[in-house]
Amino acid sequence: MTTKVKHAIGILILSEFLVFLGISLVIPVMPFLKNELHLTALDMGIMNSLFAFAQFVVSPIVGRTSDRIGRKPVLLVGLLLFMVSEYLFALTNHLWLFDISRIIGGISAAMVGPTAMAMAADITSKRDRAKVIGYLSAAFSGGLILGPGIGGMLANISYKTPFWVAGTLGLLSTLALLRFLPSEDDLITEVPKASAEPEVNLRGHLWSLLKGPALILFVLILISSFGLQGFESIYSLYVNEVFNFSLSNIALVLTLNGMISLVFQVVLFDRLVRWFSETRVIRYCFFFALAGTVWIILAHTKVEVIIATLFVFTAIDIVRPAITTLLTKITDKNQGMINGLNMSLTSIGNVIGPIMSGSLLDLNYHYPYLVVSGFLALSFGLTYFIRLGKQNAELS
Repeated sequence: MTTKVKHAIGILILSEFLVFLGISLVIPVMPFLKNELHLTALDMGIMNSLFAFAQFVVSPIVGRTSDRIGRKPVLLVGLLLFMVSEYLFALTNHLWLFDISRIIGGISAAMVGPTAMAMAADITSKRDRAKVIGYLSAAFSGGLILGPGIGGMLANISYKTPFWVAGTLGLLSTLALLRFLPSEDDLITEVPKASAEPEVNLRGHLWSLLKGPALILFVLILISSFGLQGFESIYSLYVNEVFNFSLSNIALVLTLNGMISLVFQVVLFDRLVRWFSETRVIRYCFFFALAGTVWIILAHTKVEVIIATLFVFTAIDIVRPAITTLLTKITDKNQGMINGLNMSLTSIGNVIGPIMSGSLLDLNYHYPYLVVSGFLALSFGLTYFIRLGKQNAELS
């Protein structure tokens, strides 16, 4: 990679880290906010669903827009909206404004996440792409890991302080991107840039993708999102009620997982892809996620649950960037559209998965993870139907 490209990647990584640090700062505050303002669990659930639903609706539109006008303007608007969302949440105590804030936040997430991935795909070669996407995923994970602890300390000042800090991080990210990120036209790329190519027919290109290897990947993303989000969304509640995990036990598991996932994403992800290819990495991850979930269902001790959980969460943290990397290698055109569809399909799981697992948990403790196991088993089977063209297979 050239110096300019490395510089741009560094700015993207920093912005990704700051945004997701800001998002995770507010996680420990939400239960306190619920009690302080006398909100119901349904109120909180609707807030989360509105965030994910906004992502689902906006992601493909944003993806195509970034293909047309460039990545940098979309990233800038997305970061500004993130700042607005967090400041609005900090300023108000009205439920309807909280909901509007979550909608704006979902639009922001749809603009920042997939656009950063698309820009990384635009300015890197296929051989370097896994490493760069691994770094972006590590920035995402690093922000989510550090945020809750910092947010908990800030909440000692005021339960609104984390939201003020998150909004300020959004402002700093916007200024850093505006000042230091070159436009795509100024970057010396190692691969042809999608927006520099002759305009292609969107419907024709999408149809050609759906007739090719992207179809099975999109189906895999959709199906696996139910399993992955279904597992994550009720994990704390499940282990607390079934295995009597305390908050310190849960914090220990999440901290250990964060450290392991960072090592895999920063140090090992690129090596794993080079050794096994993205397809095999995806297949192995779904296998370990399935095995870990079944182990949790059958476990009798906390130690077993902790070990099994680390298998599942690590597999989840690896499979997502692996699928994203493979998607970017299928075509060099319309990377924004590809990543937008990826985000939209994932958002369906983010909306429905928690509702599905939560309702099943009310019926029986083991029902949610039995259903999750079914989705993971189906996802594992679908990996055997992934087919790449000869050129892409050689590069992957």
